[in-house]
Amino acid sequence: MCTSCNYYKEYVTTDVTYDVDYDHQKMDWGKPDSSSFRFETNVEIQKRKNTSQSLGLQINAFGAFDVYWDGVLIGRNGQMAQADRVEVPGTETSYYQIPNNLSKLGKHNVVLMGSQTYNKEVERGIDVKLKDYLQLQRSPLIVVSFMNIMAGAFLIAGIYYFFLYLNSTRKELAVLLFGIICLLFFCLLIIEYVKYYLDIPYNEFYTRLKIIGWLTFAVSMLIPWYFMLQFEFKRKKLVLFFLFIVLLAVYIGYYGHYDISAAYFTITARFFSIVIAIEAAIRKAKGGLIVAAGLLAGVVVNYFMFYDFGLFIAFTILVLCMLYLHTIRAKAMEEAHNASLLLSSRLQLELIKKNIQPHFLRNTLTSLIDWIEESPKEGVVFIRALAEEFDIMNDIAEDTLIPIRQEIDLCRRHLEVMSFRKEICYEWQEERIDQNETIPPAIFHTIIENGITHSLPPKEGCIVFCFKFTREKQFKTYTLLTLAKNRQTKKDKRVGTGFKYIEARLTESYGTNWSFDSHAVEKGWETIIKIFD
Repeated sequence: MCTSCNYYKEYVTTDVTYDVDYDHQKMDWGKPDSSSFRFETNVEIQKRKNTSQSLGLQINAFGAFDVYWDGVLIGRNGQMAQADRVEVPGTETSYYQIPNNLSKLGKHNVVLMGSQTYNKEVERGIDVKLKDYLQLQRSPLIVVSFMNIMAGAFLIAGIYYFFLYLNSTRKELAVLLFGIICLLFFCLLIIEYVKYYLDIPYNEFYTRLKIIGWLTFAVSMLIPWYFMLQFEFKRKKLVLFFLFIVLLAVYIGYYGHYDISAAYFTITARFFSIVIAIEAAIRKAKGGLIVAAGLLAGVVVNYFMFYDFGLFIAFTILVLCMLYLHTIRAKAMEEAHNASLLLSSRLQLELIKKNIQPHFLRNTLTSLIDWIEESPKEGVVFIRALAEEFDIMNDIAEDTLIPIRQEIDLCRRHLEVMSFRKEICYEWQEERIDQNETIPPAIFHTIIENGITHSLPPKEGCIVFCFKFTREKQFKTYTLLTLAKNRQTKKDKRVGTGFKYIEARLTESYGTNWSFDSHAVEKGWETIIKIFD
């Protein structure tokens, strides 16, 4: 056990100017291997502005002890160990009011008589601070009130973003991380200042510091990860692994030095975050420059302010930067949503225009007149097929996704109509169709239209459309094979309006989680659509 104490002189208070004379301090541990100790120091009160207010002592020390001022007992912290009883540990920080009749100008003697049964191996000294007693009691409450406001803000933000993540159709990891960071920071603030609410025995003093260290470690790991996600930083896994190694090295290298390790945790997180933000600013990513400036401002604040205050203010600036990124992301999502509404309206019009194009109606009605004149019974079948196709089109016009069976019915009705129009045999075949699946409306209808347009009529037999569905672990596949001889064409089929419609519909429903491929094969034309889970 170290018998040294912290040597310092303090002269600034609002009510009293004094000198704590540690040059004449005394620390006596009594008998060898004893847990009892006696500490003595001299205090000189040099000036007082208001003699009507009581003075107080703040003592930071491990142990259970009695405090004497000029030989008069002014308070106890815990209960000292005696021959017939075990020690009741006191708190690390304690306050004592000095009677007015004992706080006159001049020199005074402070003595601590106590025991330290626990944590004997800890090298920790004793600090004595003399101030106005009300100020000693009031100052922590002022600090805690501001920190509680800050903690409440982080708690509300954390809960909000957890609900946002749980109720969102798109589970964004960045939203979840932000919620976790806010809740961890709330816990960090509460644990840091819980010492003003609870009497923590000195033998449990380091338990709180360990929890603070673990929370700081977690926050320092998650914050750079969050910025990497927001700025779409490359090589995330490599950087995260390197960050974890650095934080682990700090934890191991400074184990037991809780303030130092926490400071290095935050420095490490800030360094990685600044590098990520600067890289984003160089790439001209949205918010990169402002976040980099905010992080650098946090460095300046932390440099000029007291460590605890600077740390939490810097963390607050950092979280505000993260919140700013969320506003940018929310704005982008709102713009994307508005664009999707416009796209959806445009696609609805495109779908309706498919079957009301003048040339389609003219050619269909011309064919219908011919069929009614030549074969009224077949003409009725033609009319019924055309009406059913229009009915299905009308039902699905405003839908983003429709049941796969409804899409198949639309395709079959269209083939029936076109068989009357072109007097060509069209056959529909399907394999392993899952009736529970949904698909954007009229995309296979569009593919069939292209197949009809770009396939040569056979001399014998039918043009066959083979539709197949398969499911894998990570995606599902729709395959439509047109069995026919392809027409010769110089135009790239991918620039057609039909393919643009299909790609727009897939993007509307699945974002980027799809692939579309259409190409010639030996037997005709094959179109493959993959939807990724």
